[in-house]
Amino acid sequence: VASFVVICLIWLSADNLSVFISFLIVLPVIYGNLLEGIKSEDASMSELAGVFNVPPLKKLLYIHLPQLKPFIMSSFKTALGMAWKAGVAAEIIGTPDGSIGQQLYYSKVCLDTDDLLCWTVIIVIISVVFEKLVMLAVRALYSRLERG
Repeated sequence: VASFVVICLIWLSADNLSVFISFLIVLPVIYGNLLEGIKSEDASMSELAGVFNVPPLKKLLYIHLPQLKPFIMSSFKTALGMAWKAGVAAEIIGTPDGSIGQQLYYSKVCLDTDDLLCWTVIIVIISVVFEKLVMLAVRALYSRLERG
């Protein structure tokens, strides 16, 4: 992550760096999980949809997405944790104004262990809450799809 951050600092401002680095870090995780999910799909379901001329959108919503659910849930859960770690690491190196990473960096430089511990706890809490909210949204989306 650190080498990506330093390289990307050449092209991006520190303000946009953490989002881009988070994207770079989670993209292979999501891609790999979805690729495995697509490989493990039941081909007979797609064949059946072809026989009955199911439109592509309905095929996606009612055949592909339900089969990909475990892979999507797993990739999101893993990727969300990695995104926070990579984003904060990018903020520590890039130190954009007003960021949590900047506060962590200053706490480290000043050897202020109280602030360092406090910011670490805040990061963990925000990360857990964010993960729970996103996973809740994904589950709600799937339950809505299952109801029709």
